[in-house]
Amino acid sequence: MSYNEFRSPVSVDSAPRGSRCEWCGKPAEVQLTAIGGSSHNESGLFCRACGEDFSRAVINAASMTKTSQVSIQ
Repeated sequence: MSYNEFRSPVSVDSAPRGSRCEWCGKPAEVQLTAIGGSSHNESGLFCRACGEDFSRAVINAASMTKTSQVSIQ
């Protein structure tokens, strides 16, 4: 299966010039927004490292939600 932005759990946009990472205070490079799941529409401005951590957190939250839904059935 090919990868495209429509299958991504996180939307990626450019951070406004001069903005700071919400987690560490370094210059922000991206604005990330969670798509779907329990984190839907949560967003923030992040440096590259914190942005990767945010994306992993969104993916982990989505996988935990799916796992708990399967075990309930």
